[in-house]
Amino acid sequence: MAGKLRRATAVVADDEPALRRHLERLLNELWPEAQVVASVGDGVSALAALREHSPDVAFLDIRMPGMSGLEVANRHSAQTNDTAIVFVTAFDEHALEAFERSAVDYLVKPATVGRLSKTIERLQQRTSSSLSKDVLDSIAQQLAKTGSHLRWLRVGLGETVQFVDVNQVQFFRADQKYTSAFTEEVEHLVKLSITDLSARLDPDCFWRIHRGTIINVSAIASASRDLRGRYRLTLKNRPESLTVSATYAHLFRRM
Repeated sequence: MAGKLRRATAVVADDEPALRRHLERLLNELWPEAQVVASVGDGVSALAALREHSPDVAFLDIRMPGMSGLEVANRHSAQTNDTAIVFVTAFDEHALEAFERSAVDYLVKPATVGRLSKTIERLQQRTSSSLSKDVLDSIAQQLAKTGSHLRWLRVGLGETVQFVDVNQVQFFRADQKYTSAFTEEVEHLVKLSITDLSARLDPDCFWRIHRGTIINVSAIASASRDLRGRYRLTLKNRPESLTVSATYAHLFRRM
């Protein structure tokens, strides 16, 4: 890719359709000269699109069914380095150190106007898009060490979808097959079970305190024990008082 990139062709690959459309919409607003030539939802389709279109830019989700974004980039770069790779990721700021050290462009889901604008500026000034196998392997190793935790929640009903930073959630409470996420001021409906959330949230920041409740540790004001040895939690920014079941009482005996 020689010279400064103003007009460009792009492939967008993300297995979450709402986030893929969100990124495409922002791209259209911020970089109208760029043409999205393919929009796909899995790694195999992404690699096929890269081989068919040889785009100037590829926005690749790190985790996709069939093949990860890293694998797609690795296989494609083995044939050509003419495509600039921008990884789209749900990893937090700690994992992103891997990208910074390797000087690879990245976007955290969901993409924001400010961050995507900076990425576009970098792409437009870019004269080389080389991604060596060593760089890709380094990123993969760093991300494997760090692991990934849920960062954003898709909430809402029908055609309206909002994105909520999980760190804004004070606690989660199970409600039949759905879960309610309580921020300081709003209750959101999340289409994930409490068990799924427990597996995907950072265990250092979110503790399951009951089979139907997960608490953001930073939201706890105090934990008091009654005469029966049960803990009750008072929250900093919510009026609710939450009960800790005996199964999870050990979490507070360590405090």
